[in-house]
Amino acid sequence: MQPMLNIAVRAARSAGDLILRSTDNIGHLQVDQKGKNDFASEVDRKSEREIINIIRAAYPDHAILAEESGAHKGNEFVWIIDPLDGTTNFLHGFPQYAVSIALKVKGRLEVGVIYDPLRDELFTARRGGGAMLNNRRIRVTRQSGMKGALIGTGFPFKTAAHLDAYVGMFKAITTDSAGIRRAGSAALDLAYVAAGRLDGFWEIGLMEWDMAAGVLLIKEAGGVVTDFSFNDKYIESGNLIAGNPKMHQIMYQLIEPHVTQSLR
Repeated sequence: MQPMLNIAVRAARSAGDLILRSTDNIGHLQVDQKGKNDFASEVDRKSEREIINIIRAAYPDHAILAEESGAHKGNEFVWIIDPLDGTTNFLHGFPQYAVSIALKVKGRLEVGVIYDPLRDELFTARRGGGAMLNNRRIRVTRQSGMKGALIGTGFPFKTAAHLDAYVGMFKAITTDSAGIRRAGSAALDLAYVAAGRLDGFWEIGLMEWDMAAGVLLIKEAGGVVTDFSFNDKYIESGNLIAGNPKMHQIMYQLIEPHVTQSLR
């Protein structure tokens, strides 16, 4: 899988360069609203085209699932692309966004890349090959309790349907933790769990392209990822808990009492 990881890295860096070149022109960008609090800029679309062109040049028969252009037919190799995770942050000049690319083969994640162009931080993972940050091995934290833990999250901002459940989860976790951070890019939050910058993370309503690369990073860094029912259906449900094994267990125990039937 190393050649495919190399292609993912090349595509992520190229898209990141394109994003950086656009930061001085944010006020003049064309922005479309896809749904409530859900935006796409022309930079999202250009970044996605750049990634797809690089992948297609190397692997023309591979399938693609991309946030902006949807599913592109191909074989059992599926590239999962979020060309700019944290678009709202980008449009406001808030410095927390990234490119996320994953490769799934016959339903199993094999390669994951998350690139933060502002900090030039490249998070990479291969199944069975560990997780890296700029070619240095990374691991999840050894935090063993909520006291002193720093936890990441994302608000369910696209719909109010699960807001009450989320508030209950938030209260349960914030009571004893050192703090909760909501930075606005799930891909980077997951990468930060893998790198030991966050002790855990949870969110409601993610899409596959938001989480695919980050999930592989966390698993290869020694962490655990499940849905709210302690199963592996997070891709299907969009609901995710992640952390080192101990913190994941603690977070699950705190979150589970607030999980409604529609979130299972």
